[in-house]
Amino acid sequence: MNEQPPSPAPAAAPNAPASNAPASALVSPQVPAKRTHRPLWQAVAWALSGLGVAAGLWWAFAPQPVMVTLAEVTLGPFEQSIEEDGQLRLKQRYLVAAPVGGHLLRPQLQVGDPVQMHQTVAQLAPMVSPMIDPRQLAVLRQRVGRDQASLQAASARLQQVQTALDQARLHTHRTAQLAQQDFVAPAALDQAQLTERAAEQALQAGRAELKAAQFSLAESEAALRQSGTTPPPVTPSAHASDHSPAQTTAPASSGLLAITSPVNGRVLQVHQSSAGPVTAGQSLLTLGDLSELEAVIDVLSADARLIPPGATVSLTLSTADRPLRGRVRHMEPIAFTKISALGIEEQRVNVLVDLLPTPASPLQGLGDGFRVEARIVLERTDQALRVPTGTLVRDGTQWRVWQFDQGRARARQVVLKDRNAEHAWIDTGPLQAGDQVVLYPAPLRDGQRIQIRHP
Repeated sequence: MNEQPPSPAPAAAPNAPASNAPASALVSPQVPAKRTHRPLWQAVAWALSGLGVAAGLWWAFAPQPVMVTLAEVTLGPFEQSIEEDGQLRLKQRYLVAAPVGGHLLRPQLQVGDPVQMHQTVAQLAPMVSPMIDPRQLAVLRQRVGRDQASLQAASARLQQVQTALDQARLHTHRTAQLAQQDFVAPAALDQAQLTERAAEQALQAGRAELKAAQFSLAESEAALRQSGTTPPPVTPSAHASDHSPAQTTAPASSGLLAITSPVNGRVLQVHQSSAGPVTAGQSLLTLGDLSELEAVIDVLSADARLIPPGATVSLTLSTADRPLRGRVRHMEPIAFTKISALGIEEQRVNVLVDLLPTPASPLQGLGDGFRVEARIVLERTDQALRVPTGTLVRDGTQWRVWQFDQGRARARQVVLKDRNAEHAWIDTGPLQAGDQVVLYPAPLRDGQRIQIRHP
């Protein structure tokens, strides 16, 4: 048998007391371990780091100042006005019409041409005779024949009356001789003289009847000649050569009727620019004096009652022109309905404005119907405490503004006397000229920090 070697004895613990040591040697006093201290600079670094973190957290979560634009409270002029669109028009326009029917010659005037008073602006020629159809031609021929027969009858009657007059004169002469010899009574002589006088009057009537027949024949022949047909010759009578016949061969005069201008001015409109027939009262031209213009401005009926008589008006044609000055002359007492650009029905009233020409703003170059932008001044003052309307904030039934006070926004209640599109007139409030207020303010709190936004 193999013998196993003996196992080594366990080593004693380093701190274990020896079994054979005395009891007093086993209890030893506890010696405290040595404490190490950190340097001072590390403590300072940790403190500074903590302060930096705290400052960063405060900066991150603290409210930031609001960027604002400021405006200044000023003391200056204030105007309450109404701004509307209008147009220029002539105070007096003249419509030239045809006084009678006729044929208008082609006008030589164009729109814008100047005219003088009593200058001929249009001419009328006589109307051309209508065309004659075969039936009317036959009627005219028969009328000529009728008038020729009437002329012959009048000539024969004239000869008969002349014979009766000769016989009455001879009878009167014989009766007068017999009366001188007392062979007849004086009444017979008187009767013979009256018969002679009646015969003379009948002769005058016969001559007038013959002349009327001649003129009637001339009229019928002229109508027939207008159709291009030659009238038949008149059969001469034995006594017709003793009287002057009517002038039937002379053509009628075709004179022109001149229509003149009633005023010095310009042609505004040509109603008929070509030649042609016109009727009595038909419009031919429109004339006017461009030196006498007025402005017509339509305003809301609610604003019209606020306009005082004689109110000052500023009229602008474009941004490049100087404004024209005007004054309210009249307000029409009747309103009319007008549809706005938004499709809303509005009741409007026309306000008539007289233009005031000045050397700085002459009226040359203006015309009828030109569009203008009008500014009617209702009230004006030269010393008003004013702020821009963009600084106002509604506060219930009142108004307030935000004043810039050392980087803080302070709410200030104000009472307005009036306002327009640009400024508000402050009646009472804590503001003074030179104070700065926030323009177009965002939602702010009283005392909130604000910062000026620089352009």
